[in-house]
Amino acid sequence: TGNVVKTGFITANETWTSGEIYELDGKVIVNSGVTLTIEAGTIIKGAEGTGTLASALVVAQGGKINSCGTATQPIIFTSVLDNIAVGELTGTNLTETDQGLWGGILIMGYAPISAADGDVLSQIEGIPASDLYGAFGGSDAADNSGTMCYVSIRHGGALIGSGNEINGLTLGGVGYGTSISNIEVVSNLDDGIEFFGGTVNPKYLVAVSTADDDYDFDFGYTGTVQYAISKRDPLFVDGGDAGNGIECDNDATGSTATPTTHPKLLNFTLI
Repeated sequence: TGNVVKTGFITANETWTSGEIYELDGKVIVNSGVTLTIEAGTIIKGAEGTGTLASALVVAQGGKINSCGTATQPIIFTSVLDNIAVGELTGTNLTETDQGLWGGILIMGYAPISAADGDVLSQIEGIPASDLYGAFGGSDAADNSGTMCYVSIRHGGALIGSGNEINGLTLGGVGYGTSISNIEVVSNLDDGIEFFGGTVNPKYLVAVSTADDDYDFDFGYTGTVQYAISKRDPLFVDGGDAGNGIECDNDATGSTATPTTHPKLLNFTLI
């Protein structure tokens, strides 16, 4: 059988099962009040496309993702070009140099951020301002956007504009009520994981062969990250910038908005 194709808004609780391969056709958005559950061992493949057609899984504010794999049955996000099949851990036709083949995962929460002009809300990069599901930020530091564990995100970072790609995992205003652990991002054309504000406290992160930064903190992120490793590859250069193990600032304009970005980083290994 073919892939189970998903596109547009998920408006009721839904479970994706490990016996199927799911295909993201453009943006798939988990609406407010809705929980998307993904079983351990499930494979999700993002369709090709750039700009507004880039495929991505977006959890809107008030929505939740419940995606917990295991060490032996991780949940795998990859490209439709990947020949990985149900029950497999890797395909055989893609390598670390295959980047930007689909978008990524974006989670929007209600935790505090340092937006421009003192705004409580902002719009996440990668989502046009006209799409309201790209809003993030608020006043709930304990925001709970769900749980992710043992998730592998591969070959993402599709271009959405000149010099602008989607991160492997984007966390916008995600609070400490959200549980994130054992996440790997491999061969992403942009950052591995970017934290846009919020208070989430993830553990056990891996970023390998990204073209930009491995871990990026901005917009007033104040959480704690423990047990993270990354390996930079000199082959991958994004716009003349080989990227960094860590990028950390308030925003691209050098804003003095508060809360000031101040992550606590423990047990990091950057190679």
